[in-house]
Amino acid sequence: MVNATLAPEPTERAAPDTSAAVGIRVRARHRRRQAVVAYLFLAPTLLFYAVFLVLPLGFAVLLSTSRWAGFDLGDIHPVGLDNFAGLFADGSTFLAPILTNTLLFALGTLVLALAGSVLVATCIDKLRFQGLWRTLYFLPIVTTVVAVGNVWKYMYQPGGLVNGVLNAVGLGSVAFLQDPDTALPSVVVVQAWASVGSAILVLTAGLKSIPESYYEAAALDGAGPGTVFWRITLPLLRPSLLFVCVTQFLTGLQSFALIIVMTKGGPGDATNVAALEMYRQAFSYGDWGAASAAAFVLFAVVLAVTLVQLWLFRRKGEDA
Repeated sequence: MVNATLAPEPTERAAPDTSAAVGIRVRARHRRRQAVVAYLFLAPTLLFYAVFLVLPLGFAVLLSTSRWAGFDLGDIHPVGLDNFAGLFADGSTFLAPILTNTLLFALGTLVLALAGSVLVATCIDKLRFQGLWRTLYFLPIVTTVVAVGNVWKYMYQPGGLVNGVLNAVGLGSVAFLQDPDTALPSVVVVQAWASVGSAILVLTAGLKSIPESYYEAAALDGAGPGTVFWRITLPLLRPSLLFVCVTQFLTGLQSFALIIVMTKGGPGDATNVAALEMYRQAFSYGDWGAASAAAFVLFAVVLAVTLVQLWLFRRKGEDA
């Protein structure tokens, strides 16, 4: 008997699954097409930022390390870090009093605006016609800085309204904008008054978010108004207060228009701030390099303050 060995039957090779590969390619082409369409829609915005943000920023970096009088681009001469060194050299007024005035102006504005807005927002929250009161306090925000500055400038004059009130109560006249000791605080008061409206809106919204049940529980426990304010209202207003601190301080650091309208930085350098000094260096003295260097120093100060504020947000457990 012959044992015949059966040869194994050839197995059929599985046909490659081309449908999945085709689907992947189709989806990839679709995503690329969507990306192209999206960038086409974004192109005007990207072009706007490139022309008005990226290019000026790069040009400012170039000028901060160069000498340029502001006319012929061929006259730009690199000087390294000499412009920054000149800002802090002996005899320079940038660190003191200019940068000092900037910080004092921002801090004074913050303190007055914050205290005033907390007081007014708390009072408004207990009054009728709250929308009317918020609108009245918000009017300085929508009024031009030139109008606000000129009105207060005349009110501060020796024969103006403020001195008239002082004379009426038996006090002597004060040279608010002419005395170096009172010029900066006088402008700080105006800046705080003009910025209280926006802070009131933020704080009023914060007050509305506090549940009434907390106040009802405090009333049942016999807590007085002072205790309720310090133990309930202020702690629960913390997110709104931190936001107001950030915005008010940064606005004060960059303030320019109100000062140039009311005092033009005088008397002397009593009210001169960093933004005004940048304007003077560039447009009055033709030193665009020093102006650009001062701008980056101010940017560093603003960045440091912003990082501190963000750190406070995170430390207090708030979402920045």
